[in-house]
Amino acid sequence: MASAAEQLASNLNFKTFAKAEDLKKRLWFTLGALLVYRLGTYIPLPGLNPDAFAQAFQGQSGGILGLFNMFSGGAVSRMAIFALGIMPYISASIIVQLMTSVVPSLEQLKKEGEQGRKIINQYTRYGTVLLGLLQAYGIAVGLESGSGLVNDPGWFFRISTVISLLGGTMFLMWLGEQITSRGIGNGISLIIFAGIVAHLPTALAGTLELGRTGALSTPLILGIIIMVVGVIALIVFVERAQRRLLIQYPKRQVGNRMFQGDTSHLPLKLNTAGVIPAIFASSLLLLPATLAGFADSATLPGWATTIVGSLAHGQPLYMVLYAAMIAFFAFFYTAIVFNPKDTADNLKKHGGFILGIRPGERTAEYIDYVLTRITVIGAIYLIFVCILPEFVIAQTGVPFYLGGTSLLIVVSVTLDTVAQIQGHLIAQQYEGLIKKSKLRGGKRGR
Repeated sequence: MASAAEQLASNLNFKTFAKAEDLKKRLWFTLGALLVYRLGTYIPLPGLNPDAFAQAFQGQSGGILGLFNMFSGGAVSRMAIFALGIMPYISASIIVQLMTSVVPSLEQLKKEGEQGRKIINQYTRYGTVLLGLLQAYGIAVGLESGSGLVNDPGWFFRISTVISLLGGTMFLMWLGEQITSRGIGNGISLIIFAGIVAHLPTALAGTLELGRTGALSTPLILGIIIMVVGVIALIVFVERAQRRLLIQYPKRQVGNRMFQGDTSHLPLKLNTAGVIPAIFASSLLLLPATLAGFADSATLPGWATTIVGSLAHGQPLYMVLYAAMIAFFAFFYTAIVFNPKDTADNLKKHGGFILGIRPGERTAEYIDYVLTRITVIGAIYLIFVCILPEFVIAQTGVPFYLGGTSLLIVVSVTLDTVAQIQGHLIAQQYEGLIKKSKLRGGKRGR
């Protein structure tokens, strides 16, 4: 028998959406906030020579700067006030998450509910300021070291650059929180999503232009389109896939009444780590190429040049290390974000148990056993999705814009956003049913 939520979800249609005035306001607010973000990616830093920087960036676009440029919506290539993007906030969030599993006081805060989460969020903001300050100052010094990039080098340029970049990051953090509270939710994710999708029309137009001029054959372009659709379908399937553990609750007596035992499910996602393993692996592998790009190629020793060449996109060593790092971070980050012992303790506290498994330590061991095996599947899926575009680029030379990491982000955020919209529609319909029942009850009373 379908649940009440499933019945409401099945009744959703365009008529329901037309009546959802609050949802419309949230959508317009979200679109307006993303438009403000896109406008900010075109405002350059004061005192910078845009033409000279654009030429210098071309030589570094294949390194980690290219990855950051993708996440910032092209702001790095223009060195705009949003060049740091939201990455300092994401980095600070990951660092705080790691610390909560190591520092006992933070771990206790995590268990204190809403008040503890507020304090942890405040620590994350402080970390964002610190990381943004360091990165902004490093960018200012790096720009001054370039030939002709800065019109008037000095402390005034450094201070103005730090203020502009740090202010841009803090504004984006605030904007993401506003989208989460006043928009349709997932504010930080939507900002990254908007930055990636903004370049999609240009990339598609460039690929079609290569097909028109004969640089790419029509069957190859069609094959790439089919491959992208297939990878997107795979991402949708795996991201929604769950391993549900059946949880049973015993009979209980409240006063003179006996309540029957209930059952529920503990859902475990196949890909608990999300897109974090792909981001970490890409960043670490692109770091050597980025450092080599800033150095003088004539002064680099032979072994360094060999290593950088072996770690280029499409090279066998790059592929092997990329896959190994994705697998490592998939298990590592899953262990950070999901604690089987805490889950088992919560089940035991509320009287729940897994059939055939003793509550407590044995339940934690069983959950860890299941989680480890489904994480193997999740890691294989991440490796396939991330390696396949790299292999296609290496073999065909196609300028494939949406790589594995960006595809994962775009599809995952789209699924989350659709779920948020559906949740608002269900809440709207549920409130409408409650109002109707109250009106009917009032009429009957009269």
